[in-house]
Amino acid sequence: MDMIFIELQKTSDIPLYQQIYNQIRQDIIDGKFPVGMKLPSKRQLEDFLNVSQTTIELAYDQLAAEGFIAAEPRKGYFVQAIEELAYVQPMKLEIPAAVQKIKEEPILYDFSAGAIDTDHFPFSDWRKYARDIIDSSHSHLLLLGDPHGDLELRREIARYLYHSRGVDCTPGQIIVGSGTEQLLPLIIRILGEEARYAIEDPGYLMTRHVFSESHRQTIPIAVDQEGMEVKALQRSNATIAYVTPSHQFPTGTVLTAARRTALLNWAASNPDFFIIEDDYDSEFRYRGRPIPSLQGMDKGENVIYLSTFTKSLMPSMRIAYMVLPPLLLEMYRQAFIPYSSSVPRIDQHILARFMADGKFSRHLNRMRKIYRRKMQVLTEVLKLYEPFISFSGDEAGMHILLHVHIESTEEELLEKALSVGIKVRGLDTYRTVPSLSTPSFLIGFGGLSEEEITTGIDTLLQVWNIKKATTPSL
Repeated sequence: MDMIFIELQKTSDIPLYQQIYNQIRQDIIDGKFPVGMKLPSKRQLEDFLNVSQTTIELAYDQLAAEGFIAAEPRKGYFVQAIEELAYVQPMKLEIPAAVQKIKEEPILYDFSAGAIDTDHFPFSDWRKYARDIIDSSHSHLLLLGDPHGDLELRREIARYLYHSRGVDCTPGQIIVGSGTEQLLPLIIRILGEEARYAIEDPGYLMTRHVFSESHRQTIPIAVDQEGMEVKALQRSNATIAYVTPSHQFPTGTVLTAARRTALLNWAASNPDFFIIEDDYDSEFRYRGRPIPSLQGMDKGENVIYLSTFTKSLMPSMRIAYMVLPPLLLEMYRQAFIPYSSSVPRIDQHILARFMADGKFSRHLNRMRKIYRRKMQVLTEVLKLYEPFISFSGDEAGMHILLHVHIESTEEELLEKALSVGIKVRGLDTYRTVPSLSTPSFLIGFGGLSEEEITTGIDTLLQVWNIKKATTPSL
């Protein structure tokens, strides 16, 4: 058996397991991998590609589920015959004009919700910690560590979660991974094939994609100004609820106290019911006290807590974590005994020291002030255009939802924005079924300066033919 060549783009938005799956699948379809060919073992491919065994496992599981490969006990994975698959002529897709313009027009103002402020990253502190560990006294970091993540980092995460989010957990309940898109498939596996997932509508596209790729049933539950409609959840046959309660993505709503209680009561009503709490954007709240986590409120241990350092530090670091209830933790240990951590130990060590020395808390406090000021600049300029527009979701997070009250469709407004080099995303992108109601857009401000926010919004609303009100709205 020869090693197979797979080209991975580690900076791509496509998960690594998906890239591996795509390339092996295509090579089988193209006949490059003949029937009966033995694939490299998971351990061999892990070493060759320098990825985690979890990544290889997910790719192989998907290929096996679709019949492209099959596992033979004590022998390995072998390519299967696929003659029964009809040859499909490649389709010539009609690319929408709005998508074509994304490639053609230079982007001058990027209002993407995922952008962060890179100008105020603590480069000197980070460089110091990185320099300190490049030393023979830290040679143990060159070896494989705890598959759940280094204990030093998990201790710091547990301490941070307790003081900032009210999450009640031990370091042993924390699993460190390379992103929520890597951890979520692991959760899906331990919850079993019979689980049915309630997802927010509108909601996070990546989540919907992961459930779909895992062949799990999803049930869209509407989101209103109070968050997920729990009564609709109760009427459904869902067994798992996936929610972003602190700053719902993409609407920005905060799940109300009454609905939080109702949601927890729903989970407690059946031993097979669980809540997956994605604590998206919880670090940055600008009005009132921080909203407590569902995990901290939970008395029946029915909440799986997910979070990441993407917004609080940097998207490229790829460190996320989950907190599992004791029952699911034991199931996880049994299911993933041989798996290695998908996060480099050096990165884990740097982050652990950064947190232990209080640098992370100071950085968060500083960024909270910066983002609060940017939010203020954004809302002040938008108020000048009321009542032709309105906005919501400005209590927390790094984006708001802009509602446009003129006779135009969302697609028409997106095309006009692109024509002047402005990138925004329409709310319909995140719905299971497009809406014919008021056109709404996500306006992220994290990656723009205060001046760019003001100029960008003025330019956007001018191209939409929306004029400032004579008297600013108060």
